[in-house]
Amino acid sequence: MRVTIVEVGPRDGLQNEATILEPAVRAELCDRLAAAGLSRIEAASFVNPKRVPQMAGAEEVLAATQRRPGTTYAGLVLNERGYERAVAAGVDEIHYAFPVTDTFALRNQNATVADSVALAGRLVARAREDGLRISVTLSVAFGCPFEGRVEPERVLQIAEQVQAAGPDEIILADTIGVGVPRQVRELVEGTRALGATVGCHFHNTRNTGIANALAAVESGAMILDASVGGTGGCPFAPRATGNIATEDLVYLLHGMGYETGVDLQALIACAEWLAERLGRELPGQVYRAGGFAPVAG
Repeated sequence: MRVTIVEVGPRDGLQNEATILEPAVRAELCDRLAAAGLSRIEAASFVNPKRVPQMAGAEEVLAATQRRPGTTYAGLVLNERGYERAVAAGVDEIHYAFPVTDTFALRNQNATVADSVALAGRLVARAREDGLRISVTLSVAFGCPFEGRVEPERVLQIAEQVQAAGPDEIILADTIGVGVPRQVRELVEGTRALGATVGCHFHNTRNTGIANALAAVESGAMILDASVGGTGGCPFAPRATGNIATEDLVYLLHGMGYETGVDLQALIACAEWLAERLGRELPGQVYRAGGFAPVAG
């Protein structure tokens, strides 16, 4: 069975870093990840560079990337202006994300959840007209830094409204890394019951990210976001640390008998390269420990 990994390192992985990498370096990261077998890469974020300076020059990143056949290059957008920029830059896929709590939605995007659901419908319609795939991510689906616990019923109600618009997939995001496998199973199974293709996005803030990823796959989510080296975090969510490391996830999935199409050793080399560019040791563990023969693929 195959699990699709969406590599978010060039976007989510770098947006919270103190070291700002130039667009050409971010484009090279995309190229290295594609060469390692990552077939879906979130290459850039089309947001206001004044708010997220690490993501400045999104158009330059897309222009400098050496497009690899069979690889899909996505852009994150938070509004219609971002969508228009992403389309003009030549992305293959749109990623639209919004929080499921009003407090975070207003702080992050200056919109209510209801506003964001309505925007999801408009963006899905535009993507269909433009011939682009579109994913909708429900952020803080497992807990909010401002409102605390998020009830599963609320998440599923919002997912049902989004699914009515017909996106290609709905991604459930644990933005601040508070979720546990029991919650993951409930939300994945509930969202699948709506008829959605479901993916998940986990942060490893409380060391539950990999356990949550396995629970998601075992519950029927065949799409997982991950970030090379375990980099990442949300600039607008207090204490939100890195995503699950792509190489850690690949090691786990290969060992469990799932196919990813990713060359683990090449991916480890990507993490080592990125650590050098950022000038620090990254949170991922497999890139430091290395692979092991039973799961060397």
